[in-house]
Amino acid sequence: MDNAKKRPKGPDIGLHQARRLCQLDEGERLAFIAEGLPVILRSAQGFWTAAEKLQAHSREAKVLENYADEEAAKILILIDAVRCPPKLIASRLNKIVGWFYNHLARLIYAEAVSWKPTHLAELREYVDRQRHGHYLEGHAGEYIAPNWAIYQRESLLYADVEAYQDGKLEWSAPRDPPYGHFGSFRPRALLVAEAMEQVGMFTPAGLKAVSDIWGSLEYREKEDHHDGRRLAEQLLTRLHAEGLILDTANAEHAGTLYNEWQIPMYNLEFSLVPVSLEELEAEQERELWSMVGDPR
Repeated sequence: MDNAKKRPKGPDIGLHQARRLCQLDEGERLAFIAEGLPVILRSAQGFWTAAEKLQAHSREAKVLENYADEEAAKILILIDAVRCPPKLIASRLNKIVGWFYNHLARLIYAEAVSWKPTHLAELREYVDRQRHGHYLEGHAGEYIAPNWAIYQRESLLYADVEAYQDGKLEWSAPRDPPYGHFGSFRPRALLVAEAMEQVGMFTPAGLKAVSDIWGSLEYREKEDHHDGRRLAEQLLTRLHAEGLILDTANAEHAGTLYNEWQIPMYNLEFSLVPVSLEELEAEQERELWSMVGDPR
């Protein structure tokens, strides 16, 4: 028997307290989220503004752009918590709040803005492919590589020790962006978040409208963007009727929500999926035989 005394638990204060949203009733939760959404958006905009000033330093600019993307993704995650139907919120909210702190979940949320799946089932396939801990790369899958989204993020940020498939260790210097120098295109996740603010969604009444309208339909399998456009139109109509749309809003903001706001992902999973070496080697063999022809 282990006689070691348990360390006393410290006070539950400080950062990383978003899980306590689960303890609030709906009205308190929506009001608190409404208070925080502009805070997150200003953070994202600040990173993007700084990134634009560093075009001569592509790596550092890309790091700041990625931070802007991840901050904007936090907004999309919280809005998905609001879009979650009332009958599901008790079982899903704790997991959704966990995504708020999960780098992979935020990276996928940010990237998913540009995806055009047929329906939720196809979107689930897209997301699941991005969750694999390792994958094969090369002409015939001859190389085993780590999860690309996480690797790209970490290799831009840090100097580190890296191991390759043969077990060899090397130092990894922070890498320049893989797609050339820093561009001037505002991240799509940030554009969606800014459009949300302009149409009045960052208010308790705006979030209540989101909850009422989007919560009327559960996205499970075949629900798609046609459903989403219908709900978005209902939402914008209600926001206008309640006088919540800002004077600075324009048709482009509405278009962004119609065309770039991804369908709800509260019924998907975002945790990293481990892939064993045996599974990867078996897949390598299948890819090899698909290239040269199965001798059987």
